[in-house]
Amino acid sequence: MDEEKKKFKFKIPAVSFRLLLTTVFIVFGIAPVFIYGRMVSRTNLSSRIDARKIELQTKGLMLSNKLTRGNFLKDPKERESLNSEIDAVAEIYNGRIVVIDKSYNTIVDTFNLAVGKINIAPEIIDTFNGTNTNIYNRKKSYILQTMPIYETIDNKNIDGVLLFIASTDNLIAVAEGVGNTERFLYITLSAIVVVLSIITAGRMLRPLTKLRDDIASIGYGKLDQKLEHNEYKLTKSISENINTTLAKLQAADKLRDEFVANVSHELKTPITSIRVLADSLIGMENVPNEMYAEFMHDISDEIDREAKIIDDLLSLVKLDKAANTLVTEQVDINQLIKQILKRLRPIADKRDIELTFETIREVSADVDETKLSLAINNLIENAIKYNKDGGFVNVSIDADHKFFYIQVKDSGDGIAPEYQDLIFERFYRIDKARSRQTGGTGLGLAITRNVVHLHDGIIKVSSKEGEGTTFTVRIPLNHVKRRDKK
Repeated sequence: MDEEKKKFKFKIPAVSFRLLLTTVFIVFGIAPVFIYGRMVSRTNLSSRIDARKIELQTKGLMLSNKLTRGNFLKDPKERESLNSEIDAVAEIYNGRIVVIDKSYNTIVDTFNLAVGKINIAPEIIDTFNGTNTNIYNRKKSYILQTMPIYETIDNKNIDGVLLFIASTDNLIAVAEGVGNTERFLYITLSAIVVVLSIITAGRMLRPLTKLRDDIASIGYGKLDQKLEHNEYKLTKSISENINTTLAKLQAADKLRDEFVANVSHELKTPITSIRVLADSLIGMENVPNEMYAEFMHDISDEIDREAKIIDDLLSLVKLDKAANTLVTEQVDINQLIKQILKRLRPIADKRDIELTFETIREVSADVDETKLSLAINNLIENAIKYNKDGGFVNVSIDADHKFFYIQVKDSGDGIAPEYQDLIFERFYRIDKARSRQTGGTGLGLAITRNVVHLHDGIIKVSSKEGEGTTFTVRIPLNHVKRRDKK
């Protein structure tokens, strides 16, 4: 079932960052232009309509006042002079003017369609009732304005109604013309926004592109170059992090090369010595027993040296395996250290080094005895090897409710501060000549650190030149097994 789910799992395809950035610029650049253009177009027509409504209202009021003063509805003789003005106003606004008396009879119609007919349109009735009409019919594109005609200027009794209908087709045509101009402008602006977005996105991504190319060149093995991309805080931070990583890689590469050379030499030297000793024995006749025994003893020492190098290499390889796990059990740590000290005491006695063990409290912890024994053995053996003749090595153990602590203190020459962060790196040896004399390969502390980390512990070093060195190991009393992530 899980495999079927994996098959149908949707994967988001990779998207070009430049395309994404350009799209964002275009959207946020063009959207306001179109929104603004839409609002301006609507506002343009609406403002024109509102202005025309006010204009018609004013013109209608002026015309209705003239009709009232000229006694238009009662004196037919006065109508001729006013009819020409009504026709002129209607023509100016490309509209229609209708005059209705209080009997709802149509007196004047500039279109000559309703003269003599009864007109009881709702707007006319409303006007007789004292409510003027000023509306815009969007579908039919006209403005309707009604104005009352009074009996006299002083007498406000409504004697008739002036109905003014003006077409808005010319306003719409003008607004569309302006809209077309605006749309052309918006299209031009949009094209400019698109071009600027592409250019801006390219310029903004140029440092990232250069950084990508430099990182790609590093992938081809150019570890000696230094990245300097300080255009943005992000590129600066990435450059600094990569430079730090490159420095570590270069150091590791150098250490690896040195290690290969050292190990090749270390592996070859015992074999060469054995070959020379064996050839000497073969080439000599009647070899005295004492010389024969001495040569065989030297051959045995060289074999032990070779075996030690190979054992350290194998131990490191095993600890490096991803599948490596701890086989933990409750172990008496005090007894474990005593056994290690017993095994190493003869080495210390040869150089008159005092080997002491201080037990602050008895400790029993959940550990991998074999691996932890190897780590502790390396620490104590190093303290003996790199010590002064007649010096001391003090091993102590303590614990609290959560951790136990092992401390290995020696009276050696100490470690300079600049080397204290490097001694745990594999292949690293401070004094290579001395390491060869003592049989060191530069792997012991790397093995010890790996073992401590496998136990979820930490290891620290404290040292001053000429005053000796102290290694402190802290490991949990109870080991929590981790579940492998699938």
